[in-house]
Amino acid sequence: MGIEEKLPSGVLLTTVEGVAGYMRKASFWPATFGLACCAIEMMTSGGPKYDLARFGMEVFRASPRQADLMIVAGRVSQKMAPVLRQIYDQMADPKWVLAMGVCASSGGMFNNYAVVQGVDHIVPVDMYLPGCPPRPEMLMDAILKLHHKIMNEPLGAKRERQLARAQADGTAKDLLVEMPSTVRADKNARRAYEQAAAEGRTGQFAIEQRNGNAVLLPEERPTGLGKAWR
Repeated sequence: MGIEEKLPSGVLLTTVEGVAGYMRKASFWPATFGLACCAIEMMTSGGPKYDLARFGMEVFRASPRQADLMIVAGRVSQKMAPVLRQIYDQMADPKWVLAMGVCASSGGMFNNYAVVQGVDHIVPVDMYLPGCPPRPEMLMDAILKLHHKIMNEPLGAKRERQLARAQADGTAKDLLVEMPSTVRADKNARRAYEQAAAEGRTGQFAIEQRNGNAVLLPEERPTGLGKAWR
């Protein structure tokens, strides 16, 4: 029982871009950059209950030269901003940034002269995660969305120009597929959702998953999720 049984003749054709994207998203090594209370949630995500090792990223590196994902967890002060930028510059390309929490994303409730009003003033941000603080489930959801973005990133300057032209013409496909956690837990439902997203009918799909209801009522417990559903 293996992948060879799923292939017609034991041959799998793909692109270098697809393989590179798969390897990159499956080997995320985050840099340790916890600044405030969001860092507690980030550390919890790496613990046994949430287990970031499932995504190949349980190793939080102390050296930026061994990391490719910076999770900015917490508020960034004006004194910390040059340090953050230096660590970002020391990270090897390709690299990505995830702003964890409202303070890292926009300054949060610290609207004063001492706190940077959004880490995107210092480094380019690939994914914003709201919350104060966001729970580990929210962090993992943001990481999965970043995985999807990386899987579809162009490889090389030529592909970037092609993607830019496709976006200008309106023919580029949407890279972000919003997938509910209740759907992600079921392989068949996940494939059906991806098909619905490709056809632009995710709203109708959500209603069908709820047996025609506009919202999922609290007493309706999805099957097959165990303790993962709340």
